[in-house]
Amino acid sequence: MTVITEYGKQNIFATEPPIEIMNQEEENFIMHNAEELNGRVAMLGIIAALGAYVTTGQIIPGIF
Repeated sequence: MTVITEYGKQNIFATEPPIEIMNQEEENFIMHNAEELNGRVAMLGIIAALGAYVTTGQIIPGIF
């Protein structure tokens, strides 16, 4: 939906999405999945940092 202001300009803001109300089970499921993913990505980052240190001797190659 496009909205035109009183000056003839097009509104550049997106329309608001409809509000969704989640029950407690859905919220807990989503939060558990998010925490699990964050933990896995953090472990991957640690392994990548250790690998970079072992191969190059620098924590962040090219910077430190």
